[in-house]
Amino acid sequence: MTKRVYIKTVGCQMNVLDSEMVVADLKRHGYTIVDSPKDADCVFYNTCSVREHAEEKVYSALGKIREAKDRNPDKLIGVMGCMAQKDQEIIFKRAPYVDMVIGPGQLHTIPDLIEKVRSGQGRQMAVSLGRTDGKQAIVARSHETFDPLRDPTMRPTPFQAYLRIQIGCDKFCTYCVVPNTRGPEQGRPPEQILSEARILADQGCREITLLGQTVNSYKYKDGDHTTDMTSLLEQLHEVDGIDRIKFVTNYPKDMTERLLIAVHELPKVSPYLHVPAQSGSDDVLKRMKRGYTIADYMEMFERIERLVPEATVSSDFIVGFCGETEEDFEKSVALIERCRFKNSFIFQYSVRPGTKASERLVDDIPREVKADRNHRLLEVQNRVAQEENDKLIGQTVEILVEGPSKKGQDADPDSATVQMIGRTHCDRIVVFDGNRRQAGQFLKIHVDDASSHTLVGRVQTVDVVTIGMPG
Repeated sequence: MTKRVYIKTVGCQMNVLDSEMVVADLKRHGYTIVDSPKDADCVFYNTCSVREHAEEKVYSALGKIREAKDRNPDKLIGVMGCMAQKDQEIIFKRAPYVDMVIGPGQLHTIPDLIEKVRSGQGRQMAVSLGRTDGKQAIVARSHETFDPLRDPTMRPTPFQAYLRIQIGCDKFCTYCVVPNTRGPEQGRPPEQILSEARILADQGCREITLLGQTVNSYKYKDGDHTTDMTSLLEQLHEVDGIDRIKFVTNYPKDMTERLLIAVHELPKVSPYLHVPAQSGSDDVLKRMKRGYTIADYMEMFERIERLVPEATVSSDFIVGFCGETEEDFEKSVALIERCRFKNSFIFQYSVRPGTKASERLVDDIPREVKADRNHRLLEVQNRVAQEENDKLIGQTVEILVEGPSKKGQDADPDSATVQMIGRTHCDRIVVFDGNRRQAGQFLKIHVDDASSHTLVGRVQTVDVVTIGMPG
């Protein structure tokens, strides 16, 4: 029996990392990875539950692959990730041809589950315990990820990698399923994180992005000693071969002065901070149970401006949350205007079964109002981003070259010059005409033009003094 696997990943950076680790584990068990579900003996969908749209895309994909399953009953289909943990038996009911359902805390069981299905033991489900299904330590253990096997071929580029430092979340925002699908918040041991960082460096990785649901809340206790986010950054900064360290996603109340001083003083740590606000209205934030007010958020933001003046900040917003008025919405507009976010991820609220909002609040904002507010807030954010990027025209920024841009990938493979893409220390996207050999290098780029999302420039061939804010 051949062992060919196809994995389709949707959702956040956590899912991208999970898929990389699953692939590494499967390869260790003799499997090969293919680029099409048509060529695969096992097809897996790594899923997201944050929004309804993401789930429906997965169910649509499952519907499309049903015909292939009917033609070849030996083709195995698995659903893994957050949707698997949340829906469990519902997946089998909606798609009875699915063979395996695996939560994000049980991904290490996939090779065994495949063998069980192959040996005629029927459909298999491996999910973690619910938050109230046992003592916290036992529940937490059921959500732990497996050994940090890494597979460079699964990364967007060979020079950048995600490194998980924290699992789960204890914030319990009323709209969010993550505390249930990813389990209790728990920091990984720093020794394990440092070991993994060294492995990544040995594999040629130059930039790591530390991942956590509220990454700056990271803590690990070992007896009387506690390692926090600042201490971890200081230790990672000493890892040879790693040149840049980023971290997402941050929680506003845990953006301490000590952490910000470290961001400013440690050259490898990127002065890029993704700190979701979710709304500009205190009333909405209270219903969301975010745990801070806009005054708290602004205090944090002003602390960033004071301690890390070179920083760029990005955010998340939800429009159309339960009870959001036009006045509430305009406060989100005002927050973007004041904070001048580099970019914001803007989403329309959708009810997530199992959340407190689904049980206690009424989804009373019409769909067309949500869509209109989404469009209007995005217009404001794009205008702000354009204005901020325009300030960089004429300046020189340093980027890590990731490889050919989408346009460059479509270019003639024999062409000596292609459009390349990279990112600044502050996570701004830059495109320039270059060559494929520049991938993985740090280059200085003179910025000639800008859009709201991208800087356009050319390789700087002579030393130029960079003025103004760094990119």
